[in-house]
Amino acid sequence: MVKGSDILIIIVAIIFPPAAAGFITGCSCDLLINIALTLLGYIPGHIHAFWLIYRRMKAEETYGHGGYRCE
Repeated sequence: MVKGSDILIIIVAIIFPPAAAGFITGCSCDLLINIALTLLGYIPGHIHAFWLIYRRMKAEETYGHGGYRCE
């Protein structure tokens, strides 16, 4: 189920994908990968950010809110 916070993070991902990756994963390898992909091309950065969002939504659906840790 999509929550209001999910919609907000999707909007952020559309505007600036590394910000969405940073909100989801914090300062991690996924953030660095997203920055590199965005610099290589805007579309790869979007795809990676949306994949991170999907992965978080799927994990929260499976494990419940707060059960998701991206490490």
